[in-house]
Amino acid sequence: MSVWFDHILVTGGAGYCGSVLVPQLLDLGHKVTVYDIMYYGDAHLPKEHENLTIIKGDIRDTNLLASAMKDVHAVISLACISNDASFVLDEGLSTSVNMDAFEPMVAAAKAAGVKRFIYASSSSVYGVSDEPDVTEDHPLVPLTLYNKYKGLCEPVLKKYTDENFVGVIFRPATVCGYGPRQRLDVSVNILTNFAVNKGMIKVFGGSQLRPNLHIQDYADLCKVLLTADDSVIADETFNCGYENMSMMEIAHAVKKVVEEEIPNLGEIDIKTEPTDDIRSYHINSDKVQRVLGFAPQYSVEDAVRSLCEAFREGKLPNSFDDDRYFNLRTMQAMGAK
Repeated sequence: MSVWFDHILVTGGAGYCGSVLVPQLLDLGHKVTVYDIMYYGDAHLPKEHENLTIIKGDIRDTNLLASAMKDVHAVISLACISNDASFVLDEGLSTSVNMDAFEPMVAAAKAAGVKRFIYASSSSVYGVSDEPDVTEDHPLVPLTLYNKYKGLCEPVLKKYTDENFVGVIFRPATVCGYGPRQRLDVSVNILTNFAVNKGMIKVFGGSQLRPNLHIQDYADLCKVLLTADDSVIADETFNCGYENMSMMEIAHAVKKVVEEEIPNLGEIDIKTEPTDDIRSYHINSDKVQRVLGFAPQYSVEDAVRSLCEAFREGKLPNSFDDDRYFNLRTMQAMGAK
């Protein structure tokens, strides 16, 4: 049995993943409220849609957020300072957004009568692991404050859940592919940008394993978590990744697809450089398929193809120089606090 939530609030809905998810929720017939601080603007959202409400707001503003939750039936929590490098910017900013704001947000949702709360954690909570398959029961060994806070927020949600307020957590792999609010500061997208626009790929290290998830699979999982029966998802945690690949394997996949899609570039060279970034982990996503029947459908190669198409169509101009594709650079330029 599936359920239906008429009105959904998506925090961070103007971000990379939200820019793909939100239009699809609207297409399904949901009313959607996007609550976002708009670091990256909102021009990419379908503002003309009659069922879309856009609120420019900070999730640390609990009163505004609480008012936005009036008559909301489900919350998808995507808002965060979203990559490890962002903590270089301002540890206080990241702590206040990614950790301190979370419990007041959950409490406000429950008080507002929200029925379901979907929390986007991260597969990076596992840190470095030699385990051949990292399941949801694997210890959390965070290497950075970003993945530490992601892990710490998970039990906070469970503290508030009950039969009338159902919470579920998903730990996505590194997202890749084209989105209307594009990021070019995540691994597959970085390498594709280099291949298409520099004619070469620079790999830092190469042996580190990184699980990957196409942005469409990310959106599809959110939709599954919205429709699944309470008894199936209540207080559950789900890994979700499609391919566990080494950085060098990703580089060769990018090389192959870019050479096929944009043949006039000729052969793409792969250059390696040393790195201090030792994050390496191999996640097991069997549970999400076993429990929810969800299996990612799109490969890293599909993600690279979507980016090649976007570059060909001129959707990603100035892809190295424009700060909007890079979270850290955007926040530094605006002096985010």
